Amino acid sequence: MKVGVIGAGAWGTALAILSARGGNDVTLWCYDTADAKTMQKSRENAFLPGIKLPENITVTDNMADLSGVEVWLIVPPAVYFRETVQKGREFYKNQPVIICTKGMDASGKFMSEILREELGPMEGKIGVLSGPQFAGEVARGEPSGSTIAGGEGVINAARAALAELTLQETDDIRGVEICGAGKNAVAILIGYIDTMGAGENERAMRVTQAWGEMVSLGRANGANTETFLGFCGLGDLFLTATSTTSRNYSAGIALSQGERPNGTIEGISAIKGLSKIAAAQGISMPNLEFLSQLVE
Repeated sequence: MKVGVIGAGAWGTALAILSARGGNDVTLWCYDTADAKTMQKSRENAFLPGIKLPENITVTDNMADLSGVEVWLIVPPAVYFRETVQKGREFYKNQPVIICTKGMDASGKFMSEILREELGPMEGKIGVLSGPQFAGEVARGEPSGSTIAGGEGVINAARAALAELTLQETDDIRGVEICGAGKNAVAILIGYIDTMGAGENERAMRVTQAWGEMVSLGRANGANTETFLGFCGLGDLFLTATSTTSRNYSAGIALSQGERPNGTIEGISAIKGLSKIAAAQGISMPNLEFLSQLVE
């Protein structure tokens, strides 16, 4: 299969490597021309040192190179998602598009909503991939699982493009998106309270409360409770909220120390977006409200 991966950060590159190991011909799009040339020449991404790109990955900064692929895996940070889709719009040829970006923008829109606004209705063409993964482990070929949400055509494309992943399949796109945004928000909360001296009992209480709020928000928006128990839900929550490797957990630590978090922190835009949805729908989410005040 010809696979296009849009976004050459650590996660996009890890997915490209995984797909290439599965025998696919992969085109990896990088927004920066210099970085694309460096990666193509060195066969390595600076974010994944020591991990070589397989020969069946072509790195490019030209979106036109994606027009002939059979599936798009779109992986930019949430804050650049719309801009990236706009760059690729003229080269989209009705392929399945699997959103691998977790989170939402600060206006309260999920990535699937932005995709439809920019590319049209896309009936049966949108999928969402989300699960407990750190990019380095995926790139090294360590066992990993994800939830894939979408229709039959999208799921078949995911099976072929991401054959090395253990996939849980569902049609609950909105539930998977809420999980991807919600777990980042909860991770910030746990990083914050851990540094502020919370005991193990309080930590367990707050995680349970905060995730219960996300489940309630999901159910109010048509999501299935089962989704929140899968790879994209409890699995990703466990990984993101318990490891200092997690940018969002580390952001919570930084906030507790009065510092500005470094880099792109998806959980901050997720907090703002989820708060807008909860307020508009009159859903009580005390932990989310606390987080909203924290990141103002």
